[in-house]
Amino acid sequence: MRITTQAEYGLICALHLARRTSDGPVTGREIASRERLPADYVEQIMLKLRRATIVTSTRGAHGGYHLARPAEEITVRDVISASEHSTFDVHCVTHPVEAERCAVSHDCSIRPVWVLLQRKIDEVLDSVRLSDLLMQESAVRERVGLAPMPAVSASGRLALPVLQG
Repeated sequence: MRITTQAEYGLICALHLARRTSDGPVTGREIASRERLPADYVEQIMLKLRRATIVTSTRGAHGGYHLARPAEEITVRDVISASEHSTFDVHCVTHPVEAERCAVSHDCSIRPVWVLLQRKIDEVLDSVRLSDLLMQESAVRERVGLAPMPAVSASGRLALPVLQG
């Protein structure tokens, strides 16, 4: 699985709006500027998020975008699906090696692995809410079941534990 730039930028934009829910509508240009993303690209992504009813837009001098529902009700999968239309491409379905070989009627022992992987990815992405991503990285790591990040020294290098002899 590869996370595309559109999916990642979509998540960055949605998270930006989640952080600023009390600020009123935020323009795409402001999101692009604050997040250091290409403005035209952000506008394209915001259009996709609006079509998926993740964000709504307000026109006018004080217009812009805001989340269509609370961050607790928006999953990472919602945002990625809006940005990319799918979270995992089962290649034998979308780009068959050969029509007969990849047909559903053909016995393929590989296909169940890809389908299982798609389900697992979707389960993980469905389990994480936009509101979860408002926490610090260490809290998000714990929330998703990952070990804490290794300690980093002042020089930016991993700090190794001192061995007692």
